[in-house]
Amino acid sequence: MNILILSTFRASGGAAIAASRLADAIRKHGAHVEIMTRHNLPLPGWKAKWGGVPFLMERAQIFLANGFSRQNLFAVDTASCGEDITTTDAFRKADVIHIHWVNQGFLSFDVLRKIVDSGKRVVWTMHDAWNTTGICHLTLGCERYKAQCGECKYLKYSGVDDLSYRVWKKKESLYARHSITFVTCSHWLRAEAMQSSLMRGQDVVAIPNPIDTSFYTPRDKAECRKALNLPQDKRLLLFVAQSVGNPYKGMDYLIDAINMLADSDIELMMLGANDPGIAQRMPRTRIHAMGYIRDPEVIRQAYNAADAFILPSLSENLPNTIMEAMACATPCVGFNVGGIPEMIDHQHNGYVAEYKDSADLMQGICYVLAPGNAPRLADNARKKAVEEYGEDSVVRRYMDVYSRGAIV
Repeated sequence: MNILILSTFRASGGAAIAASRLADAIRKHGAHVEIMTRHNLPLPGWKAKWGGVPFLMERAQIFLANGFSRQNLFAVDTASCGEDITTTDAFRKADVIHIHWVNQGFLSFDVLRKIVDSGKRVVWTMHDAWNTTGICHLTLGCERYKAQCGECKYLKYSGVDDLSYRVWKKKESLYARHSITFVTCSHWLRAEAMQSSLMRGQDVVAIPNPIDTSFYTPRDKAECRKALNLPQDKRLLLFVAQSVGNPYKGMDYLIDAINMLADSDIELMMLGANDPGIAQRMPRTRIHAMGYIRDPEVIRQAYNAADAFILPSLSENLPNTIMEAMACATPCVGFNVGGIPEMIDHQHNGYVAEYKDSADLMQGICYVLAPGNAPRLADNARKKAVEEYGEDSVVRRYMDVYSRGAIV
């Protein structure tokens, strides 16, 4: 079986990392897999030189439709521009076309129609809500997608037939071909997706992202701290995000929770593009700002160096970071939102705090750090990561979808 995975990026962002991990896991099971991204397309010389044009054209369309405002310029996507990957050898040889996150000028609706009409098996993994809405990736309380989009809150000038409605109609036309199996990474996202009128009659199943639990595995905490120049005598909390100041990752609530603790023995590790203003808002807590790190070995050391992983996101699907922390036997704390409560079993392998409740987040930190709880939580976290997110389990489910159709 030849499988072609399509992803805008190779290693930037959770969706791209999940796609790459799935490809690696499938290869271990003997199938042939290729990954095609926006940056490794086999294009003629002139197209390769101007490969960013579809991206710029699509941003220009959104910019115009939004009244020349940059607000929400990257919160929405239209799939109006892209490259025709159906002319490549990789596409022609593939038995299965597995689409992941393909926005920002990679695939257009014209190309998506060609893919669906090709007669090949088409699987589309949803990493956010975009497949079920007109143009947005996060609905954030909006329910218009349940009927049809229009009057979009992401657009400065909106109406019943605005850009979100027009793109919604394109998706309706594409999905009417009934030849796509949609996969959500969490049961929560599947439930959300099934409320969308676009998903009526569609084949939608839930399969988690895989993780290599032979790499993300418990290591000696003292050695990891030594390697990262971290203190041995402190309790360390870990927070990870591409940009630690991203408001959707909930840093405001984490700051409030840590300030409530006022515990000199607790320090915070941060992985991601740093925001210098955060330290000023936690004057009594030492922060280890490690910056944006790509080296998997350093990331694994960080998870193992931490006593707890904290992710107070305001919107999440099935975050890779929680999966990685659990595989390293690091208990996690997060809000009761999205797929997080599917991953963290409350007071069994971590703590699920009430949504946007800083005080409960603080209680969760205290709970997972308590000496009487920490060893049990760590063991349970590791066990769940291996059993539910390990490569063997996930790949078997995907191979069933590829070869026989969907499973629940």
